[in-house]
Amino acid sequence: MYRVFAMIICAAVAFQAAVIVWGFAGLGVWVEGGGVLDKAAMESEGPPPFPEVMGLMLHGQNGMMVIPIIALLFLIVSFFARAPHGRTLALVVVGLTALQIFLGLSLHSAPIAGLFHGINALLLFSTALLAFLMARTGLGPRHRGDEASTQDHRVGVEV
Repeated sequence: MYRVFAMIICAAVAFQAAVIVWGFAGLGVWVEGGGVLDKAAMESEGPPPFPEVMGLMLHGQNGMMVIPIIALLFLIVSFFARAPHGRTLALVVVGLTALQIFLGLSLHSAPIAGLFHGINALLLFSTALLAFLMARTGLGPRHRGDEASTQDHRVGVEV
């Protein structure tokens, strides 16, 4: 389950990248065609101004609700998994997810936060992928008392 949640987080972050680009590409086409993006267009209750606006909405919903829930479930599962550094990596994923939400919300008042939002997404993806790979290959010590943790990884040195 630990590896499954790690891969789900990777897939969710990749989905985030895909839908935001889809949404902004649609916005660009709409504006080039004469559409005007202003507060009224953003708050209109009628049909969406362009179909790709769904990408922007999915990005917000996935990032604010789905990924945080998955990250918390990943952390819970990490306490039962025998993955090397599993709890630590899951905790880092939760921390990066919280930072990602903060940065995303900061975009409304400080657009420069978008630079860090993009970089943090890469860190979140990479950390989840590292967790998956370490759990899959068994790299690193697992738990105290395990045979792997009683030996130093240098040749011929025991702790």
